Amino acid sequence: MTAAKEEEPAAVRAGARGRRAVVASLMLCMGLAALDSTIVSTAVPQIVGDLGGFSVFSWLFSGYLLAVTVTLPVYGKLSDTFGRKPVLIAGSILFLLGSLLCALAWNMAALIAFRIVQGLGGGALQGTVQTLAADLYPLEQRPKIQARLSTVWATSAVAGPALGGVLAAYADWRWIFLINLPLGAVALWLLIRHLHEPQRARKTAERPRIDWAGALTVFACGGVLLTALVQGGVAWPWLSPPSMALFGTGLALIAALVLIERRAAEPIIPGWVWRRRTIAAVNLALGALGLLMVAPTVFLPTYAQSVLGLAPITAGFVLSVWTLSWPVSAALSQHVYRRIGFRNTAMLGIGTATLILFAFPFLPYPGEAWQPTLLMLLLGAALGLFQLPLLVGVQSTVGWSERGTATASVLFCRQTGQTIGAALFGAVANGVLAARLGGAGDLDSVTKSLDSGTPDEHVRRAVAEAVHSVYFGAACAAGLAFLVLLLVAPRRFPVLKNPGD
Repeated sequence: MTAAKEEEPAAVRAGARGRRAVVASLMLCMGLAALDSTIVSTAVPQIVGDLGGFSVFSWLFSGYLLAVTVTLPVYGKLSDTFGRKPVLIAGSILFLLGSLLCALAWNMAALIAFRIVQGLGGGALQGTVQTLAADLYPLEQRPKIQARLSTVWATSAVAGPALGGVLAAYADWRWIFLINLPLGAVALWLLIRHLHEPQRARKTAERPRIDWAGALTVFACGGVLLTALVQGGVAWPWLSPPSMALFGTGLALIAALVLIERRAAEPIIPGWVWRRRTIAAVNLALGALGLLMVAPTVFLPTYAQSVLGLAPITAGFVLSVWTLSWPVSAALSQHVYRRIGFRNTAMLGIGTATLILFAFPFLPYPGEAWQPTLLMLLLGAALGLFQLPLLVGVQSTVGWSERGTATASVLFCRQTGQTIGAALFGAVANGVLAARLGGAGDLDSVTKSLDSGTPDEHVRRAVAEAVHSVYFGAACAAGLAFLVLLLVAPRRFPVLKNPGD
């Protein structure tokens, strides 16, 4: 890890007590963002029963995801321009406003619209929290705070469906959104009271200019392309006119965005994000991470219930074990990358993950529950060794004025990878099922038929083969990330010294 001097001022200044309060607020914000991604899933029957709109309920998830993803680059640039505190406070207020409106929704269309408002605030929570974590601590201590945030994310993601089910069953589904208000209020109070960013000298005396044209184009471009990926093969066939129109519009908007950003004085997505080898390599590698994560998070529960015959709670446990090993591995990764560097540590993690993912298709049929559970435990440990060194490494190669943009670009690529992975692997799974079942059925209809009656052995084997194919694709994505780090990333990250941190 080479070092260069950073000219930007030190990170957030806070005493020990104030820093602990700020960390608590960051963990609350991260918990809210993670919880809201999953908590709605188990309450869908109650929501649809109350509001109707079964045909469009999937937009409760897609709309939120789209809004979070397309706002990440915008909030990253704004936090570099105006500071982290005002961006995080504004985002938190917007998220809480969206939560309140969701609780007051009178029909499905209103609820979807208000979920998008939530997502517009959620983008600030995800990106700015990660950036502030790097501001608060020097390089040597960043793995600790990042491991805490990983633990919060993992715990919230696993607990979300259970909490949503409890609230929907014993209270009312509207409490799923109302519960955000007191938690968010505490986080806001802690931020306002204890977070004090130092004054930073501007490069020029001019008032900062916001690239509104770039921001709007990012919104439009991301929204169009992600809608095409989310709805393609679901609401309409991939080669249908709606898909072609969306992809064509998205490509045109990409061209427009490149022109706008090249001319902008302060572009939302500056060119250096892709010109610097370190950041470009990490963006691509974590995009591949988002892609491969779809295999366990989306398809493993179906495999556990349909093939192994496990109850939903037990199937959830098979998935959740990686949330135990991931944060532990991430916290310990500092001892590895201090010896062999960021790139080599990440390569060790993703190389191990590739072998684990390749092993999944070779599990015996139907197998025992402990077999995929063990693989998930090992996979979490491998990915913890992969992701955190790359995130900490990128944040350590840029100064304060670029850290928000760099962090947002990494998170944006990971989110985009997940969206592409959901569309791609969904098509792979449905294609395998159609081939095995004579051209009829997709994963959703097959799993519903398995739940409703006696499982058919032929169908169970078809589901197993479909999920195995998805895991093989995920292993290929992991191998691609390994190659990107090997061929594109520098052997040693150009780490900046932050003497004032």
